[in-house]
Amino acid sequence: MRVDYIVNSVFTSRTYIVSSEKTQQCVIVDVGDVEPLMEYLNNNQLKVMSLLLTHAHFDHIYGLPDLLKVYPNLPIYTNAFGVEALGNERVNMSRYHEMPINYRGDNVRVVSEGNRIPLFEEMEAICYETPGHNPSCLTFEIGDYLFTGDAFIPGVAVVTNLPKGDKALAEQSLKRIQLLASDKTVCPGHEIEGFAEI
Repeated sequence: MRVDYIVNSVFTSRTYIVSSEKTQQCVIVDVGDVEPLMEYLNNNQLKVMSLLLTHAHFDHIYGLPDLLKVYPNLPIYTNAFGVEALGNERVNMSRYHEMPINYRGDNVRVVSEGNRIPLFEEMEAICYETPGHNPSCLTFEIGDYLFTGDAFIPGVAVVTNLPKGDKALAEQSLKRIQLLASDKTVCPGHEIEGFAEI
């Protein structure tokens, strides 16, 4: 398994590509700038199998419309609140970035605590609900990697002053993620200056 990422132009969010060099299959975690993502996928001859969303804020989903032009039936994994957010430009905050996203499709799959998403080569993503930053926050464990979105960015306080943020839940989720991360490589949702790259 190989893990790479792209630093996006909006708030330096990260898009991760988790791939199998054996099968040339991959999954994407969050989606921002689609042009460099497609360049990476084409250069590495990768077939995208699914999209995992760590949460449904604009800076982690704004590439979705363009990605779906290329992969219209791509399975998208989020929780129940994430489904609501994808379909509401106010909730996902895309309305305030002049790129409204209102998406409802049969390819959106609802996952919750403990669900296991089959990926490739017998690999799977284990879902953990880690709310606080937002109710749609999910942390995904894939092999030796932990994709934490904005629920845990090493050295950065969790943002809870956005709509639906909850400081108490964020603290609970943070403690949980830190335990999960004890033997994993953490893959946070944003590029942070000075953060050690994977």
